[in-house]
Amino acid sequence: MSILVEKREGFLGANSDYGRADIVILGLPMDFTTSWRPGARGGPAKIREVSFSLEEYSPAQRRSLASVNAADIGDVSLPLGNTEKSLDAIGEVVEGIVGDGKIPFALGGEHLVTLPCVRAVAGAREDLVVIHLDAHADLRDEFAGQRLSHATVLRRVAEIVGMDNLYQVGIRSGAAEEFALARGGPHRIDGAVPAAVRAALEEAGDRPCYVTLDIDVVDPAFAPGTGTPEPGGCSSSEILEAAQLLARANIVGFDLVEVAPPWDFSDITSLLAAKIVRELLLGVSARLASGRWT
Repeated sequence: MSILVEKREGFLGANSDYGRADIVILGLPMDFTTSWRPGARGGPAKIREVSFSLEEYSPAQRRSLASVNAADIGDVSLPLGNTEKSLDAIGEVVEGIVGDGKIPFALGGEHLVTLPCVRAVAGAREDLVVIHLDAHADLRDEFAGQRLSHATVLRRVAEIVGMDNLYQVGIRSGAAEEFALARGGPHRIDGAVPAAVRAALEEAGDRPCYVTLDIDVVDPAFAPGTGTPEPGGCSSSEILEAAQLLARANIVGFDLVEVAPPWDFSDITSLLAAKIVRELLLGVSARLASGRWT
């Protein structure tokens, strides 16, 4: 009797080798500056693991991951506890992906991992727009005496792309100084997350877009497994609707961060994250196939 053993490595459907891939998935298992509940370094592995409970087919998009040329290259090796060298290592890998004409899809990890990803993409895209979905503004100039923190990451990102090219959605927490800065800085769009995403995309037009999605944009009732949960967020259905809208954009880079498995229940946060990634993979792949990616 023969027994078939299915070998599961990487994210669901990411079966292409690197050379043929249009999209490259990489894990960034870092949570060195986490200020409340640690554990986001386990996010990449858990998101990959639970992705295999999903179908490859999305009825919302009527497409399957079988049509996607994606490769999962595993996790970036990071020097434990060394924030700056870890960011350098991430940046080097993402620069290589972008230099090869491919689209990076990063799985975090704390939100600070977004910084080297955006820097690498912006190096090849002078007119880059960043769309930021989050509960928190992350616009502090420093936090706990550090300029490099998950609480300052979008301030550092704005220094790269310009405040006018930053669109924030779902923000419902932050210091007074961050909200004051936003009034004259980034495009902060209030209201229900899907409608806000639609408005951000209308303003951004067809410019190259980097999307960074902190899972705590979702209400902790639907996504409890995160480091800094904030009540009052969107539902799982709303974030999936937003993901399907984002999937139509001219995405040249994407990350999903702050999934912290130790604080999850029945993997519901990781499952939601995996489904969001699936929808973005399908949407970006469809745009590539249509020749509308620039």
